[in-house]
Amino acid sequence: MTPKILIIEDNTMVLKSLEFKLIREGFEVLTASDGRQGMSLIREGSFELVITDLMLPFITGLEIIEYIKTEHPDTAVIVLSTSNQEHIIADAFNLGADDFITKPFNPNELTLRVKRSLGIRKT
Repeated sequence: MTPKILIIEDNTMVLKSLEFKLIREGFEVLTASDGRQGMSLIREGSFELVITDLMLPFITGLEIIEYIKTEHPDTAVIVLSTSNQEHIIADAFNLGADDFITKPFNPNELTLRVKRSLGIRKT
């Protein structure tokens, strides 16, 4: 079964590059360009992994992480954010985020972290 990944990112270039890279790696990928759209997709379906920015319009990444870990605790979460948001990053881990990637990032590193996160879920 192909793992299903949701990417929530308000930067269109980052969103499209992540989507392209992960589809090429063989994953089923859905995307959302803001927190409200992302939350709607999470409520409608199930995902093995959610990759989310923290600073999103309408609903923040922290709110999304909190919802996922409450309602879908088996869903892995990778946070994308800039390195100058240390207190927010700590909050994300405290809410249950599984991994964190600083922007800008190497697409190959992201792929490795995605595979690791999915592997951790399956054990």
